[in-house]
Amino acid sequence: MKAKVKLSDVIDGMEMQSYESNTFFNLKTGDIIAVDNTALRKAEDDEPYDHLPDWQQEEMKMAIDILENEENYISLPTQFDIHEYSMMENFCYSLPDEDIGNELLSSIRGKGAFRRFKEKIFYLGLEDKWYQFRDKCYKDIAIEWCENHDIEYF
Repeated sequence: MKAKVKLSDVIDGMEMQSYESNTFFNLKTGDIIAVDNTALRKAEDDEPYDHLPDWQQEEMKMAIDILENEENYISLPTQFDIHEYSMMENFCYSLPDEDIGNELLSSIRGKGAFRRFKEKIFYLGLEDKWYQFRDKCYKDIAIEWCENHDIEYF
């Protein structure tokens, strides 16, 4: 039987990906699971964890299950797969007003690009357009991920 997932759950899981945690899709249950990288490292060490608070014990159980049953889990697209900087750049090129596009492009050059970009889209009144563009990009990435892994989405 083909695994199924709600597309919005995949997108939410992608947005939760960070340097500190990873998000997985459980092929058997259809659940999206976020696990802290520290828990994954501790699970590899096979040390007792019954002294931890209940919520950490649950996370350790999930981390152990992911390591022991690797075939049941698929990692969701990470920040490196998503590449939000490219999204910002593509958004700039998509704008019909070339001058505004160029102004935004110059705002994303160098250190602090994300902050400057957000300030500039707010100043130009383009926040809604940006978030619609960004949401579509996330949706496209999620659909491609589902199709590449033969996961039915709805």
